[in-house]
This record gives sequence, structure tokens and C-alpha cells, in this order.
Amino acid sequence: MMTHGALPLFYVFHFYLFGILAIASALAFVTRKSPVAAVLWLVNTMFCLAALYVLLDAQFIGVIQVLVYAGAIMVVFLFVIMLLNLGHPSDVDDVRGTWWKLAGGLVGLALLAQVFAITRPRVPESLTLPAGTIANQIAATGAIAPVAGPLFREYLLAFEVTSVLLLAAVVGAVVLGKRRERAHAR
Repeated sequence: MMTHGALPLFYVFHFYLFGILAIASALAFVTRKSPVAAVLWLVNTMFCLAALYVLLDAQFIGVIQVLVYAGAIMVVFLFVIMLLNLGHPSDVDDVRGTWWKLAGGLVGLALLAQVFAITRPRVPESLTLPAGTIANQIAATGAIAPVAGPLFREYLLAFEVTSVLLLAAVVGAVVLGKRRERAHAR
């Protein structure tokens, strides 16, 4: 395990830069009234996460993050939002009052405090991997097999159910869009 002193300044600077950009983009995502603007901020968050994966030496996961999430799923979300034609952002204003926003902020702060409390202690020696374990595994099986193996063996059902749910969401959006179109035509 490397400490900050052992890492180059370039790496540390960019890690914190992309981390801060990801948090700022996520906050912009949840505060936008326009659904299209919100989705675009979410795409920016996905790109920042992909950059963090690359900095953590997980290039495959970073590329998958861009291709699957920032590419395919966000395009589907934009397609559904535009198909539903939600109208002007003022038509879909947030009806919750200030108290709900304050309560949401307090819950967010409580979750953040829990994350800091959990990650603060050191990991016990019995739970750490010996030096070179990951490098040996990549040399033996490649970089993709540890990710793809469990995905298509143990988690195949969850993977397929997720794809069916996304397909059902798109079909539902098309049906809702057609109904709204027929209602406006009458």
C-alpha cells in the first residue's frame, strides 16, 4: 500500500481533481430542474469516475464505464426523456418545500459522516493481500477474466434481469409517448 508521499504529485493532483469534479457534477445532477441538463451532468460524473478508475490502474473498468454507462445507458435516458417530451422545466418544478431539502441535506451529511467513520480505521493485516497478488493474478488469467468470470457465472441472472428491466423501461416510455401523442391529436 502506497502513502501519499510515495505517489507522484501528478497522480495525486489528478486523483483529487477528478474526485472533486465527480462530486460537483453529481451535486449539479441532483439540483437541476431540466431533465436533459441533469442527464448531461450525470454523463460528466460518469466520465470523472472513468478517469478515477484509470488512475487506479483499472483501465478495463474505466473503458466499460464510458462505453456502457456514459455511452449506452445515458443515450437511452436522453432518448426516453426527449420521447416523453416533459416540456419546459418550470412545468416540472419541485413541489417539495424547504424542510424537505433541509432534511435531505442532513441525511446526506449523516451518510458522509458514516463513510468517514468507517474508512478512518486501518485495515487489519489479516484482511490485506500479500504484495504482488493482483499482479500474479493478472499474469495468470489476464485483466478481464476476474471481472467477466463472476459476471457471467454467479451474477448472470442479475445481469440479464437488469437488461430486461432497461428494455421494459424503454418500451414503457415509447408506450407513454404514443398515448400522449394520441391524446394531443384528439
